[in-house]
Amino acid sequence: MTLKNQQILMNCREVNLSFFTKLSRFSDYKRMTPFNMEIRTPEGEKILTVKRGVTLFVSTVEVLNQQDQLIGKFKQKFFSIGGKFDVLDAHENVLCSLKGKWTSWDFKFAKDNVEFAHVTKKWSGIGKELFTTADNYILQINEVVPADNPLRLLILAAVMCIDMVLKE
Repeated sequence: MTLKNQQILMNCREVNLSFFTKLSRFSDYKRMTPFNMEIRTPEGEKILTVKRGVTLFVSTVEVLNQQDQLIGKFKQKFFSIGGKFDVLDAHENVLCSLKGKWTSWDFKFAKDNVEFAHVTKKWSGIGKELFTTADNYILQINEVVPADNPLRLLILAAVMCIDMVLKE
């Protein structure tokens, strides 16, 4: 994650990938494979872990804080056009929903007609789009979400798994 001045704010990497998971990512079953992503500061300090086990139809993704304590989950909705999942706290209370448009890479976090955040995909150029799996997203969190609210961390974690859950 970078700012306009190209300063790195965070790194996101998938850790502990097994050989079979890597192999499955090249097949039609890649949407079903487990993942375990860590979001860290440039200095290497862990901020979040986002993980999911093997899935068949709908995903449930867990989000853990730096002490590996559950802070929330994402539960994918069955039969959603464009992608949708609920953002839940650690006690499985719905905080908001992530909804995407089926025609674009445009996602909104909202509840009761209040938008908390908006995510769009940034076009990286024909070469990068065709020959790599790297994607760039722009996240805008609304000021209605206080800086110390755990929902901010859950929104950040959700952005990190949009590709893995909805767009693969």
